[in-house]
Amino acid sequence: MINLSDFGRHNNKKIKRLGRGAGSGHGQTSGKGNKGQNARAGGGVRPGFEGGQMPYGRRVPKRGFNNPLHEQIAIVNFTAIENILDEDITLDILKEKGILKKGENKFKMLGSGEINRKINLVCNKISKNAKEKIEKNGGTVRIL
Repeated sequence: MINLSDFGRHNNKKIKRLGRGAGSGHGQTSGKGNKGQNARAGGGVRPGFEGGQMPYGRRVPKRGFNNPLHEQIAIVNFTAIENILDEDITLDILKEKGILKKGENKFKMLGSGEINRKINLVCNKISKNAKEKIEKNGGTVRIL
């Protein structure tokens, strides 16, 4: 859909035409200056190159470790799900309601907040407190 604002005064910027004579302001060397590595076709240096000086990424000490096998588990409390009226609460429902983000595929239920109705929860992990609160109201917990 085209809006009228698309035709405003900001959308008429001319492209920079290089090497089209001195009158264009970008003639002769086409804005690249005179000679040198950057004036050549394909010239320039790779990202991170610092002219032969020891690069920053190598001269700063390395710390820490990122475990590739670490699983990210989202935390969900009763305060987050109190407005969901469904009796069954699953990962898909929490994503649909916007409580979990798109990439979060596992969650742990914690007992912060109150729940005063029966719910059937399907989760990856659950705290003792949360499990007691759900079962006290006649609900069930299934752990994947």
